[in-house]
Amino acid sequence: MTDSQRANDPLLQPYQLKHLTLRNRLMSTGHEPNFSENGLPTKRYRLYHQEKAKGGIALTMTAGSAVVSPDSPASFGNLHAYKDEIVPHMRDLTDACHEHGCAVMIQITHLGRRTGWNHHDWLPVVSPSMVREPAHRSFPKEIEDWDIARILDDYAATAQRMQAAGLDGIELEAYGHLIDAFWSPATNHRDDEYNGGLDNRMRFTFQVLTAIRKAVGPDFIVGLRMVADEDWNKGLDATEGLEIAQRLKGSGQVDFLNIIRGHIDHDAGLTKVIPIQGMATAPHLEFSGEIRRATNFPIFHAARIADVATARHAIAEGKLDMVGMTRPHITDPHIVRKIEAGQEDRIRPCVGATYCLDRIYEGRDAHCIHNAATGREEFMPQEIAETTGKRKKVVIVGAGPAGLEAARVSDERGHEVLLFEAAAKAGGQIRLAARQQSRAELIGIVDWRLAECERLGVGFHYNHYAEAADIHAENPDIVVIATGGLPNTDILEAGAEHVITTRDILSGDIAPGESVLLFDDHGAYPGMQAAEFIARTGAELELVTPERTLAPEIGGMNHVPFAKAFQDHGTRITINSRLARVERNGNKLTAHLSSEFTESMAERRDVDQVVVEHGTLPLDQLYFDLKPASVNLGAVDYDALLAGQAQTVAANGEGSFQLFRIGDAVASRNIHAAIYDALRLCKDF
Repeated sequence: MTDSQRANDPLLQPYQLKHLTLRNRLMSTGHEPNFSENGLPTKRYRLYHQEKAKGGIALTMTAGSAVVSPDSPASFGNLHAYKDEIVPHMRDLTDACHEHGCAVMIQITHLGRRTGWNHHDWLPVVSPSMVREPAHRSFPKEIEDWDIARILDDYAATAQRMQAAGLDGIELEAYGHLIDAFWSPATNHRDDEYNGGLDNRMRFTFQVLTAIRKAVGPDFIVGLRMVADEDWNKGLDATEGLEIAQRLKGSGQVDFLNIIRGHIDHDAGLTKVIPIQGMATAPHLEFSGEIRRATNFPIFHAARIADVATARHAIAEGKLDMVGMTRPHITDPHIVRKIEAGQEDRIRPCVGATYCLDRIYEGRDAHCIHNAATGREEFMPQEIAETTGKRKKVVIVGAGPAGLEAARVSDERGHEVLLFEAAAKAGGQIRLAARQQSRAELIGIVDWRLAECERLGVGFHYNHYAEAADIHAENPDIVVIATGGLPNTDILEAGAEHVITTRDILSGDIAPGESVLLFDDHGAYPGMQAAEFIARTGAELELVTPERTLAPEIGGMNHVPFAKAFQDHGTRITINSRLARVERNGNKLTAHLSSEFTESMAERRDVDQVVVEHGTLPLDQLYFDLKPASVNLGAVDYDALLAGQAQTVAANGEGSFQLFRIGDAVASRNIHAAIYDALRLCKDF
């Protein structure tokens, strides 16, 4: 990018917030990746944010709701901002990001009812009124005067800690948490001075702000991430939301607002606030722009602004002052650097899978579905270094996500790479998944890798079902088998010949019948996708699973569109039941169901079609054909793999190449596992 292009790019213009100069208009908003240790942001946490700083981002908002009080227990790895021990860790993180020119703030909160009482210190959770929060199943106590007094002190003390740690500012959380619970008619049913008109409902807010300002002074930057419209017949509307924003501006105690629209007390509401794949991009951008126009105040916003073009539009049209691209920076922490280098086409795209957030909300650490380095910066590179050793010939079989990543990484290392694919196109099982409109964006995982492989010069042989002789003919140094797997139906007592698979449905090879029983013994996406497809045809569908809940491998946010489809189309859901056998009965099939919970269960269903999902069996014949000719006999040194060292197993002196298999060619797993297999193995070739 030339100096002139940089000067004319709205995204690359600095922004002055009080005394702080932000180097461009891109930020990562507050989110909790669950990388903390005992509530503290240690090395993993620091490196995660530092990588974004190296990538050129202007502001990283640490923490997704760092908690200010012990009775706001962390629900998904939140930082314990009420502990003095957090200060040196936050100072280390801030210094590391400042070194790369990136500003650092932290989002702090009292979670109120949006947590569980049975965590950490087992203290009762509090809220303005005793209204249960479905997402965390908590029954809060009605907050008392002494609770308010101590929480105000906790907010002030937390702000002081962050100022002492050298942060550039703080952001208070006010959507779905304690502060805005006072604003909303849905959660505030009090009959005292904290309810009624906005003067009363905002009383606690201004008490918090006053306490913070008394602690940190007038110059320290303090913002508020606030709901300006709960989009809910029970809750706060846009008229009052705008009035709250105006009052916050007029108070002189707040330096910026970060706008949210919607409510998050259950999964369906949460996906409207934070849209997932298949939903509209940037759905609240116009609304946030209206708040900015009405208030003439610094406005930040993030909600599935997934691409640079939309972000640039938001700044150019004056809708926002800072654009939050949070999930995109999980996918690619070097977005700004690539913009500056004139390489926007090389930005790894966020495909909206929300694998990151679904893991977080289940108490697991965040991972991107197709960037296995994020969150693993200590031992996984975001950029692949060229080898200092011998240039090798690497032959890869299979162009699904594992094979494509293996090809990309191996070629980045400087090796000669050749890839065989039996199909006419790359993508493997992703191409099947992306046939469904709601998951069509997954194809971005394939498209980006294909573009990178083309740039690097990877050789492709499509429509070529590789056999051992083909591999030997290439005289490879390394062979990677990424052939994926085939559906496994060998799970019935009898009648496997009468069933079809979810792959048959998703591929379009077999059309759904008029009455269908789908048995899902996997609990992940293939079963749900096939079920949704069948339901939308109008078929009479029963979804049967031996699990105690539907699709336990799918997180709460991605569960929403499936649940909606099933309810809209009258799908029957049967849990705790297993498909035992299937038999032909005239022009029908009889499916026999059993249960692990009782031997007396013996139910039957007469249907047109039985569909089975039980993961995949490795397509591994080529691997075993090649194994005797390999140096390592297919073995992987796990100690070396986990230590980030090259594979040196030499079990066969007559072998001529190293042999590995990755992804579903090993065992039925998922997209992230396949990509991670490839990255951590091939980065050391």
